[in-house]
Amino acid sequence: MCYACSHYLADNEVALCTVCRHNLPITNFHFNGDNAIATVLAGRAKIENGTALFRFEKKGIVQQLIHNLKYRGQEAIGITLGDWLGNELALIESYVSIDAVLPVPLHKKRQRKRGYNQVSAFAKRIALALQAEYLEGVLVKTVDTSSQTIKKRFARGAASSKHFALKNEHLIYNKHVLLVDDIITTGATMEACITTLNNAKDIKISIATIAIA
Repeated sequence: MCYACSHYLADNEVALCTVCRHNLPITNFHFNGDNAIATVLAGRAKIENGTALFRFEKKGIVQQLIHNLKYRGQEAIGITLGDWLGNELALIESYVSIDAVLPVPLHKKRQRKRGYNQVSAFAKRIALALQAEYLEGVLVKTVDTSSQTIKKRFARGAASSKHFALKNEHLIYNKHVLLVDDIITTGATMEACITTLNNAKDIKISIATIAIA
């Protein structure tokens, strides 16, 4: 069945039906040099490169994909989209230099409840395509925060800044790391993660997400 609309796939369709694929709001940021991700983080966090596979549209196909990935256990969506974006990034010189791929972590209590981190499969497939090391557990979430969707941008940033920590940070010393998440909205989570990662010596950071709101 199609991961987005749940309709049965035709014999020549894989993962997504032709209609959903045709209607996906693809960004092509990494091909056309769009700096939308850097603009979201402007003045708050420095990155080398940033991209998102899709634009997020309320009640759209991408929202359904992320919902199914995050709450319905459809981790195969992460594999499909990770292969898609990873294979594209492998064609671009500025991403080929990436040494390690890190998922934005869940707090261990939330991950136990859900059973998985919805970003992991997506990040692993990108790492495979880039022939980079996949590192889970270097960046960790230390506080189990409640939903912050109704908080204002800067309040969210302040609330998130101390919720992450590094373990075995020597694993990312002198490396170009790709930080991966499902969606970037205000950039507060990414800002908090980047601030934490910058405690590692001589690190460079790029970003990749499934979607940008």
